[in-house]
Amino acid sequence: MAHDAHAHEHHGPAKGFMRWVLTTNHKDIGTMYLILSLIMFFVGGIMALLIRAELFSPGLHIFDPNTFNQLTTMHGLIMVFGAVMPAFVGLANWMIPLMIGAPDMAMPRMNNLSFWILPFAFTILASTLLMEGGAPNFGWTFYAPLSTSYGPPSTDFFILSVHLMGISSIMGAINVIATILNLRAPGLSMMKMPIFVWTWLITAFLLIAVMPVLAGAVTMMLTDRHFGTSFFSAAGGGDPVMFQHIFWFFGHPEVYIMILPAFGVASQIIPTFARKRLFGFSSMIYATSSIAFLSFIVWAHHMFTTGMPVAAELFFMYATMLIAVPTGVKVFNWVTTMLKGSLTFETPMLFSIAFVILFTFGGFSGLMLSIAPSDMQYHDTYFVVAHFHYVLVPGAVFSIMAATYFWLPKWCGKMYSEVLGKTHFWLTFVGINLTFFPMHFSGLAGMPRRIPDYALQFADFNRISSVGAFLFGFSQLLFVYIVFKTVYGKGPKATTAVWDNPAGLEWTVPSPAPYHTFETPPQITDSTRTHT
Repeated sequence: MAHDAHAHEHHGPAKGFMRWVLTTNHKDIGTMYLILSLIMFFVGGIMALLIRAELFSPGLHIFDPNTFNQLTTMHGLIMVFGAVMPAFVGLANWMIPLMIGAPDMAMPRMNNLSFWILPFAFTILASTLLMEGGAPNFGWTFYAPLSTSYGPPSTDFFILSVHLMGISSIMGAINVIATILNLRAPGLSMMKMPIFVWTWLITAFLLIAVMPVLAGAVTMMLTDRHFGTSFFSAAGGGDPVMFQHIFWFFGHPEVYIMILPAFGVASQIIPTFARKRLFGFSSMIYATSSIAFLSFIVWAHHMFTTGMPVAAELFFMYATMLIAVPTGVKVFNWVTTMLKGSLTFETPMLFSIAFVILFTFGGFSGLMLSIAPSDMQYHDTYFVVAHFHYVLVPGAVFSIMAATYFWLPKWCGKMYSEVLGKTHFWLTFVGINLTFFPMHFSGLAGMPRRIPDYALQFADFNRISSVGAFLFGFSQLLFVYIVFKTVYGKGPKATTAVWDNPAGLEWTVPSPAPYHTFETPPQITDSTRTHT
């Protein structure tokens, strides 16, 4: 039995590109998620700008209706699954082990796999644009029978890519739960964990609960398309409305998956720049859990116009309104945290305050949509588009930007330019409101969603929206410049406690956090005990 003598030699860590392919380091993987997310933001964003260019004035200018539908479908899918979700998973990978004093994620190799599935999934999805018959053209909600009986041939590749994304999400969620429950530093009880860790723990349970539902829906689509089943075909005894029930049972918790980590980010940043502890810490956790629970019993508020019984409409209406209570608790707690605080307005704080105000605004329009008889008027108009973009862009996206500015000094050990950061914030803030605020008006005036052409009375609002969209889109080039310049430039070094913060809300992990994962857990100091 002659063993190869070289087989047991240790070659040290991989270098160059292979370091990233083989890495099991949670910081590397978090960074890769964030880079993928940034690329996807630009891919989805270019599609959004093409959509807004077509809608700048009435008439068909650039695209035929089918191509327009392909763009809206791909824009929605890429932004939800390719931009927002990987960004939050990237933040989770970077910060959760540091925040709970863990050496790494619980399953580092599964962590690597759950990332590397994604570039392939999105390559498959994007490749549908080049296929015969074109990309999926049935909207990001892919309602049957548009996606079954009438879907283009590329729909099968779309189904495969959705399965891959779902596998990645489930693995990531299992990893988050295992890490938080098993790898906390000694003495760090659940109720002492940072709020960002809590929101991600709750989000991970949501992911494990709903991703299999999505997988079921797309598998039923596949069998309807190729194996003679009739789940969603009335001709064979099925029901296209059943597709909507299954989809929204996934889809509604999904929108909370995209906002709960954002709540966690805001709840970390606001206390830091108010120099106070978060007001109502435990009530924040209970509120987040309540939102997560309620998200499972409100799915059919997306379906008020499908002809459900009045009793069902009433149930879904009141259950939806109930979500406003825990959400209101969170907003109250954020505002009360700022009340009488020593506020300073660095870039992360600006994004967080804008998040609270504009997310609340999106919540109010959601409350309007929850009223079943009113929804008959709002349904499938631009009012709905305005509502969910106010929740997702100033909600999810602003919190991702806030988190980047907040933790970037920790990640790379250098400070970004505060002047450029504030410039980016104000351009983004103005652009976002110019884009989405007029949509409320065009929607209330009766403009339908997902149309490439429209009547003359909607022209002014659409023109404003398109100008705002280009301002918002091009402002993000400044964001990329700021991040690149901070990481690779010769900027000022970040101090150990990056943000001047007497309330003891900063982990004493040095900046930059060391490349190696921690052999010994970082000290989690509570400086309120020393500064009496």
